[in-house]
Amino acid sequence: MRLALKNEPNILDERSLKLRRTVVKMLEAANRGHLASAFSLIEILRVLYDDILKFNPNEPRWIQRDRCILSKGHGCLALYAVLQDKGFFPESELWRLCKTNGILGGHPEFGKVPGVEASTGSLGHGLAIGIGFALRARIDKLAYRTWVTVGDGECNEGSIWEGALCAGKHKLENLTVVVDYNKYMSYGPTHVVQDLEPFLEKWKSFGFAAVDVDGHNVNDLKKVFAQIPIVKDRPSVVICHTIKGKGVSFTENNLQWHHKTTITPEEVNSLITELGG
Repeated sequence: MRLALKNEPNILDERSLKLRRTVVKMLEAANRGHLASAFSLIEILRVLYDDILKFNPNEPRWIQRDRCILSKGHGCLALYAVLQDKGFFPESELWRLCKTNGILGGHPEFGKVPGVEASTGSLGHGLAIGIGFALRARIDKLAYRTWVTVGDGECNEGSIWEGALCAGKHKLENLTVVVDYNKYMSYGPTHVVQDLEPFLEKWKSFGFAAVDVDGHNVNDLKKVFAQIPIVKDRPSVVICHTIKGKGVSFTENNLQWHHKTTITPEEVNSLITELGG
């Protein structure tokens, strides 16, 4: 299903707008970053960290924590905003993004950024790492769950489908894949570059229990995520239909905002204004 979400300005509440303003300010501080890729992710990560995941920001390596991997590592501005909001590191680190005196880089780095479970950015690797986490939980009889967020363009990678076969084979009920299905890759629409449809049915054929949802509707995301696992003895996949660059009229589905290497004060002002700042 290639669902096209309508632009509904009122769908974003103040929390979603605030997180987007934080992303803009990080982009301004670093003068670079994947803004549009972060904007499509914010509600997904917000709901996971607000309502679903077990974690302790004061003990990031707590053994019973749920593992949350951002496999599409280029969307890390959204992850950084949420992790800081939850207290994993001080706000001052946000404004040192991509600076030599900071811990935050253009992609998440395990062992350097508290709360980051895997170094990602080389697309297609996060699911394999998540499978390892899920198998370890089963072997060690630990109750944590593993969540892996991937991009739709990333799902062109063969390693994603190798991982899906493995997860289905091992019936990893404690593993959930979340797809940020924003319908765009870095240089064109996903259905033009490499069509994924029938996407839901593909995941089912690999042994997953699969559902889709509006990836910007906080209440719908809460309901779906709270029902995980969808089916006993199967890994789950939640396909989140999103808008690349969601929240600002001139960034939505605009590939010029996939990655910015410069940003002007005028652009920052326009972004903040549309986000209610």
